[in-house]
Amino acid sequence: MRFMIIRRADKETEAGVRPSEELFAEMMRYNEELVKAGVMLQGEGLQPSSKGMRVKFSRGKPRVIDGPFTETKHGVAISTAAANVDIAPTILALKGVGGGESLDGRVLGEAMRDGVDEEQVLTETKVLRTEAGGYRAAVQVTDVGGRRYIDKGWRIR
Repeated sequence: MRFMIIRRADKETEAGVRPSEELFAEMMRYNEELVKAGVMLQGEGLQPSSKGMRVKFSRGKPRVIDGPFTETKHGVAISTAAANVDIAPTILALKGVGGGESLDGRVLGEAMRDGVDEEQVLTETKVLRTEAGGYRAAVQVTDVGGRRYIDKGWRIR
């Protein structure tokens, strides 16, 4: 299982300002603990939203919106668990192209016009715990349509 730890963006991160020395040192200490526990895979930083894009679905058609994202009205708001891995199968479904069923993601029917009623999408949320070499952690996951999404994770001290 993989999960990502993300620091919430603000005006400074969007401008490319590095974290304070104190915060950076704390992040490095935490990363070192993850490496020692054997659970750290990568440690690159993410780019500001000005270098990103979103896909907005309007009347069943996708529209790509370039960053930066200053307002929350961009994109489609759904409360069902979803991830980047769902974008490709959803776009294939919108275009009427087959093959999306062999991909890791799922079609986000609840984000489409006249799609599935979001309240009818079956979900199950649970907390999983693990321990390795003295490192203990928990992760909250939500299962939707045969796919598992990581909601949040934390270290257990």
